[in-house]
Amino acid sequence: MMLLTDDQKMLQETAASFLTDEGRPAQQLRHWRDTGCSDGFGTALWTQFGELGLTSICIPESQGGLGLGATEAALVLEEIGRNLTPSPFLMSAVVAARAIEGTAHGERWYPRILGGEAVLTLAVDEGPRHDPETIALEARRHGNGFVLNGSKQFVVQGASADMIVAAARTEHGLTLFAVQKDAARVENATLVDGSKAARMRFDDVALDADAVIGEVDGGWAPLSRALNAGRAGAAAELVGVAAGVSAMTFDYLKQRKQFGKAIGEFQTLQHRAAHLYGEIEIARAAALKAAQLLDSGDDKAELYVSVAKAKAADVAQLAAREGVQMHGGIGMTDEHDVGLYMKRAAVLEELFGDVYYHRERVASLSGY
Repeated sequence: MMLLTDDQKMLQETAASFLTDEGRPAQQLRHWRDTGCSDGFGTALWTQFGELGLTSICIPESQGGLGLGATEAALVLEEIGRNLTPSPFLMSAVVAARAIEGTAHGERWYPRILGGEAVLTLAVDEGPRHDPETIALEARRHGNGFVLNGSKQFVVQGASADMIVAAARTEHGLTLFAVQKDAARVENATLVDGSKAARMRFDDVALDADAVIGEVDGGWAPLSRALNAGRAGAAAELVGVAAGVSAMTFDYLKQRKQFGKAIGEFQTLQHRAAHLYGEIEIARAAALKAAQLLDSGDDKAELYVSVAKAKAADVAQLAAREGVQMHGGIGMTDEHDVGLYMKRAAVLEELFGDVYYHRERVASLSGY
């Protein structure tokens, strides 16, 4: 696994301390879920992300950010996954920030992201599975602007977003558009882990030419940049989910007693715990390597991003299943946090492509 610099270690420690101080794992998640919050996260906590400078990681120095990269974002996202912290960090400060990089929209929205004042998201999926190659949302020229017709699914925090980066099909390719809040019809949905995602319907949504992000018909490059950042980030968060639930499980193995001794002394459970620990370390190494290659602009970055996303999703599900089984009956209850890790892993696996999508992508990028 790659060695972290002193600055990266400091960032990791800052994020861990901040997110842990918010309470026990899943405390924030439970609060916003059980109070029926339409956002699924706390705006005050998002503002604190800005105050700590965490929102500035992927924003260029020329725009007031830290000008760091996917590696530093991965360190924060692993801690977010470990604590099940509900926040728009991945979608706003990583994915959308990368999509609008180098455009006038970046100049407009970066200051608000930096302050934790705005929520942005990406609208790309249209069917039951992630498949950006088949985007069908139509953007038809109308006067000096465009008219959007079509729909999007699984738009994470779509109902809370101040601006949606929407990928649409134009005459000769793909174009990204900045769609303002309330421009589309939105159906807010609660996902299995308590987070929010929206279904959006665009019926003759008129946009002026200034809504174009980048170049008309040139949207595939910024979309790919945003998707790769999101996939690497989701992989890191999945590693955090796996690490969080496994730490809880390992503690339980030391405390729970059967037949007069801790169940962690039974060799079968020791073997399973050792196997899980090794798998988490492999997933972490893959996630950090993918982020590092993205930051360096390596030609193999896309391949390694898919490797990391598939591996991390597999390992997070393994950690969650082992956690439920080793906790026994209590692991099946909503009162215990272990089940929340399983639900979060399921949502993150689907985000930006599931295991099967990325296995196929690895095969394709490898020439098979």
